Amino acid sequence: MAKTFGDKIEIEWRSFLLRTEPKASDQAKFVKYTESWLRPAATEPDAKFQVWATDNLGPTSSIPAQVAAKVMDGFAPESADAFHWRLLEAYFSENRTISDWSVLGDLAAEIGVDRSGFLAMVNEQQQVAAQMVIDEHNSAIENGVTAVPTIVLDNALPIPGAQELESYEIWINKLLAKRDQ
Repeated sequence: MAKTFGDKIEIEWRSFLLRTEPKASDQAKFVKYTESWLRPAATEPDAKFQVWATDNLGPTSSIPAQVAAKVMDGFAPESADAFHWRLLEAYFSENRTISDWSVLGDLAAEIGVDRSGFLAMVNEQQQVAAQMVIDEHNSAIENGVTAVPTIVLDNALPIPGAQELESYEIWINKLLAKRDQ
């Protein structure tokens, strides 16, 4: 969307937790769940999804990756967007355990961020960042968000669930046309 609309839109990623409490999952059930990724993969050729096919365990919680993203915003803001996309790629394409702090440190290093400095900042800021994540999640729930992804246009119009890019483009074009009136 950023490529299509440029500076006409602003994209703000917010936290939404799918697994709020750390828990061990049944690996076979998790692998079965990842088969649902094939639907968005089929509708969007640029999206890279891989049914879980490694020995890596599925994430035990959504919180570590979300906290890491918030810490990256402060530690290396110029790398925050790259880190966000690296998290998605690591999880959906490479089947890496993004609830593991060691993996999160590796991902930071892979985008050129100082691994040890990043992990030190995580240790310092973990509680504050976790509260930010929880607050964003709770705000989403209070505003009726129940699906991932949910796109909210102009803080008013939620579009829940994965849609084809053309659907998002139609909604955004309508919104931009309305603004120009």
